[in-house]
Amino acid sequence: MSERIVRPRADQESGGHLLEVRDLFVEFRTRDGVAKVINGVSYHLDAGETLAVLGESGSGKSVTAQAIMGILDSPPGFITGGSIRYRGTDLLTLPEEERRKIRGKHIAMIFQDALSALNPVFPVGWQIGEMLRLREGLSRADARRRAIELMELVKIPAARQRVRDYPHQFSGGMRQRVMIAMALALNPAVLIADEPTTALDVTVQAQIMDLLGELRRELDMAMILITHDLGVVADVADRIAVMYAGRIVEHADVHALYEAPAHPYTRGLLESIPRLDHKGQQLRTIRGLPPNLMRIPSGCPFHPRCPYARQECVDVVPAVHRLGGDRTSACHFAEEVLDGRI
Repeated sequence: MSERIVRPRADQESGGHLLEVRDLFVEFRTRDGVAKVINGVSYHLDAGETLAVLGESGSGKSVTAQAIMGILDSPPGFITGGSIRYRGTDLLTLPEEERRKIRGKHIAMIFQDALSALNPVFPVGWQIGEMLRLREGLSRADARRRAIELMELVKIPAARQRVRDYPHQFSGGMRQRVMIAMALALNPAVLIADEPTTALDVTVQAQIMDLLGELRRELDMAMILITHDLGVVADVADRIAVMYAGRIVEHADVHALYEAPAHPYTRGLLESIPRLDHKGQQLRTIRGLPPNLMRIPSGCPFHPRCPYARQECVDVVPAVHRLGGDRTSACHFAEEVLDGRI
């Protein structure tokens, strides 16, 4: 197992958060029109903590992560405003060569489809070691030894023998562990996990989430966990940011959010989780579909689906209301929702 890495706190280096996304705007320019994918997203990440970013497909979770990593396809994607600061440096102002030095070494990402992300024609050990050879200058033998260590770190059985195996020879859960090993190869300070349990059965999902939590603590990493499933983050995340139509509609400590959501969308997500104590009852759902990002509704984007919508919700874009501490909600009636009055 690799030696534990001790990192300086972000405030010791930059006087602020380890990672801070501020007022980020991203649009996709297509033949059919312009899709406003990210609309003023702001969140931060401190050393050693986990931020879960939640929302339905199309809410902008993964696009925000791609913008942070600097891997947004352009065209059609364009960052039109905002900043992304890592240890005080705005990554959006860096030349590509400097940005490449940050990617992987300081901020790494686990992609949601391991089978597509891994190259089918190379052994997994070669793929893990490739980054070490190119970025750290390790020899093939040293890179292979380190690849075995990383595979053992993520608890792949018989790593010394399996280092020569190809992706198709691994199960879905083991392929995801290989992806985690690749992301950890350069000891990043920030790990972005994009839907790391997609297409895995419930038991394997729990194993992967437990592994990520253990590695975060052991390696002193900060982590952004992107998911649409509130059920997988309860025991892992410190804070939650809920996204809808390219905006953060609620941000709160994980326990506070589960106990009393302050936005109708968050309440709807929580109520749609199957519960053992509701056996035999009809599962609640959020009516309608997420909005077309080329034609985002006026006012609050969630109002066509919101059971509590009023005329103000149709006419006026809600401001972000501060509800004490670091908690926020982008709802006109946030306090009423939080208190259970509506």
